Amino acid sequence: MFYDSRTNDHGLPHDPFKALVGPRPIGWISTRSKAGISNLAPYSFFNAIAAQPNLVMFSSQGHKDSVTNIEETGVFACSMVSHELRDLMNKSSAPVDPDVSEFELAGLTEAPCQLIDAPYVAEAPAALECRLLEVVRLNKYEGIDSSYEMVIGEVIGIHIKDEMLVDGKVDAPSMQLLSRLGYMDYATVNEVFSLSRPKD
Repeated sequence: MFYDSRTNDHGLPHDPFKALVGPRPIGWISTRSKAGISNLAPYSFFNAIAAQPNLVMFSSQGHKDSVTNIEETGVFACSMVSHELRDLMNKSSAPVDPDVSEFELAGLTEAPCQLIDAPYVAEAPAALECRLLEVVRLNKYEGIDSSYEMVIGEVIGIHIKDEMLVDGKVDAPSMQLLSRLGYMDYATVNEVFSLSRPKD
């Protein structure tokens, strides 16, 4: 099949776009407001976009508390979501007022970052400490009417649980990273294979 995604006339019961661009890693973004309240929210529009320097991005539909706090403080943390944390991650996505901490709501432990004033999820297999580089409003392009805002950050600190390292490498099956598919579907990384790049 083919359809023009600008008119979205696919004729299917649900939009297939997010199901096609997947699996997508989940960025569990944590911030601290200027009032000292910790915020935590999962974003499935998230990924690494560069290395050396290490850069990540996440995209938020609407101006959420995460973006407000990041713009005010200039920093955020991103915890990785494991399969065993799936229900707590889902709890942290509840729409609550800015004075409610999703850490408390989901029963998660705040761990202090080393280089920034924000917490990360202590139970997570790994976490990134980030400083804000830019917030891009995605309606700035001609013909685009979008409520999304993209946050780009530089990763300045990395936490990895020791048990996630095997022979000096991050072991993906041990991390059991959760990823987002389309609709209400998720997947877990539990099988890994290697491919060598072609040589010139």
